[in-house]
Amino acid sequence: MSIAIRIDKDLYDEAKQSAAAEFRTPPLQITYWAKIGKTALENPDLPIEFIRDVLVAKMQKSENFEFME
Repeated sequence: MSIAIRIDKDLYDEAKQSAAAEFRTPPLQITYWAKIGKTALENPDLPIEFIRDVLVAKMQKSENFEFME
């Protein structure tokens, strides 16, 4: 479910540029930024790059593998 919100045009334009570079839509780019910001506020001791990498890793498909004994 989506909800319409008003945002600053400059922010939307920045999201549109970043979204194109990262193969996202502007709304998905803003959602991505919001998740990073929320996680950073909840974990002020973690570097932003670490937070970004964890969120990216969580979104990637994982491959099944077996442990060798």
